[in-house]
Amino acid sequence: MSRRVDTPPQVLCCVCATDMTQRRSLLRGAAAPHAPANLCRCRYPQLYRQGAWTHVCDPPPAGHSPPGHRASRLVPSRPVPSPRARPERGARSPGGGAARGAAGGRKRHDRGPAPATRFPPGCRGDASTTRKSPRARSPPGAAMSQRQVLQVFEQYQRSRSQFAQAVADLAARPQSIDTLRSAGVVCLLRPLLLDVVPSIRQTTALALGRLADYDVELAEAIVKAGILPQLICSLPEENRYYKKTAAFVLRAIAKHSPQLAQAIVQCGALEMLVICLEDFDPGVKEGASWAFGYIARHSPELSQAVVDAGAVPLLVLCIQEPEIAVKRIAASTLSDISKHSPELAQTVVDARAIAYLAQMIPNPDAKLKRQVLSALSQIAKHSVDLAELVVEAEIFPVVLTCLKDSDEYVKKNGATLIREIAKHTPELSQLVVNSGGVAAVVDCIGSCRGTVRLPGIMTLGYVAAHSEDLSMAVIVSKGIPPLCACLIEEHEDHIKAAAAWALGQIGRHTAEHARHVAVANALPTLLDIFVDTQSSEDLKTKTKKALKNILQKCTYLPALEPLLHEAPPSIMKHIIGQFSKVLPHDSKARRLFVTTGGLKKVQEIQAEPGSLLQEYINTINNCYPEEIVRYYTPGYSEILLERVENYQPVL
Repeated sequence: MSRRVDTPPQVLCCVCATDMTQRRSLLRGAAAPHAPANLCRCRYPQLYRQGAWTHVCDPPPAGHSPPGHRASRLVPSRPVPSPRARPERGARSPGGGAARGAAGGRKRHDRGPAPATRFPPGCRGDASTTRKSPRARSPPGAAMSQRQVLQVFEQYQRSRSQFAQAVADLAARPQSIDTLRSAGVVCLLRPLLLDVVPSIRQTTALALGRLADYDVELAEAIVKAGILPQLICSLPEENRYYKKTAAFVLRAIAKHSPQLAQAIVQCGALEMLVICLEDFDPGVKEGASWAFGYIARHSPELSQAVVDAGAVPLLVLCIQEPEIAVKRIAASTLSDISKHSPELAQTVVDARAIAYLAQMIPNPDAKLKRQVLSALSQIAKHSVDLAELVVEAEIFPVVLTCLKDSDEYVKKNGATLIREIAKHTPELSQLVVNSGGVAAVVDCIGSCRGTVRLPGIMTLGYVAAHSEDLSMAVIVSKGIPPLCACLIEEHEDHIKAAAAWALGQIGRHTAEHARHVAVANALPTLLDIFVDTQSSEDLKTKTKKALKNILQKCTYLPALEPLLHEAPPSIMKHIIGQFSKVLPHDSKARRLFVTTGGLKKVQEIQAEPGSLLQEYINTINNCYPEEIVRYYTPGYSEILLERVENYQPVL
């Protein structure tokens, strides 16, 4: 009886359809010990490492395994590419699930029956020897459907991102703002602030900040739309880029008006900004400091809100940071807080800000020096005590070097600091003089033009106003010629008014001080400005007062006589008054007064009887013989001619 020999079933690779009948043992032993029989060497390592296939156990076909035995196989744990199409091979031999017998010449008495050959879904195999597991079977088109769903969400995300970025780019162009406003851009951007994608939230905030920065109406629309609470609701948990952008939005809104800044305070943004000041990122600190500055600069109440939020100590820490940009903005914000009241300035002083600010005066960065000098000026201006605290920080003579800086604003702020110190007391002014401050200010006025001159001009006026000695120190430092030059060279009335005021403070003390002002030919210039119809009322008022202060002390008649022919009545009485004081005691002056036409001009003045001007005229007339006075009286020549006509000659 012939022995039946079973032919091993044909096994194809589920990926490339390679005949694996003779290579199964090689794969299991060499490529991977747990490799399935139906995966070729071509793809198995890649798919298995990527987690695309998972081992599962299925019950073996009946008659091929002992009870309780489950065959191990791989099934896809996620969609995999379909196998390449190959021509159908011949039908497999029956009994493919049996153990290899005599045909192979190999016996397996110790291993038991071989597991049945199983194929992952989508692979080809003999229906009689292969049974698919229900768990491994996927509905038709399931993988394609999943990709389509994900593509919808990806497209939606791309659209949101593109919209936010496009609006942010358009908001940077002024010509696009009106179109964006009419399209209702604020309402469209509002939902994107709560987007799940951080980059979309950041880009949306950037767009809102640019819109608010451009126009106050858009800033108001953002506040009315209730966007501020959404902007700051999750600020502590956001990344540094969003924090910087959110701070930009807050400062863009706050800069327009106190009302908008108050809206930011009411929504609780100050607490969030304080958290940003504690951030490690320098850019976040800079943005938060900047926002605090725009809020505090509007009013004392808003500055007090910033102080109550606990921002001042953190700002003082910021000026100690190594980054120059952080130092600049923090110093500027401290300046904005200090400028409103002595109490707020004292709060900054209590945080030990003066010492750190004074240390940065020699810093080579011009923009930083601007803000440092401004902050010290705002502190010193309020009271004598605060000014003395600034002086005790040893800012002299270092601050005088700022008056020679190449940056115009450093010069201006340096002169402003000296002015705010000198204006309080004669002692502080004397300190400025002793440190060489007056000479440095005079050089600064002569080397610059425009509004940069203004604080230096006022510094000379404040120093000269305190006492005769300090005024003489200004004169000795050659401070009068630059002030006279300002009256001629400058075109802005407020600068001319300051120069006139300073000259008045210099010349108001004694006749010697007034003589120095008069010799510099300042009086005719002041008079021309006063009678100029294009001069502002404030300029005329200050010029008139300066002329009055100088003329009341001036006894230098050569400088006064030219004014007799041009001065209006309001100035004339002061000029005549000075002549009435000098002529009774100076015979040479009386003679010169007649020869220059001064006496004739006095006789032409029409003064009201009993007025002060009439008294001055009478005093001058009493200094001359009656015939001389009558000779220069208007109409006296006609009287003489009549007498000639009526005179009867004596024969």
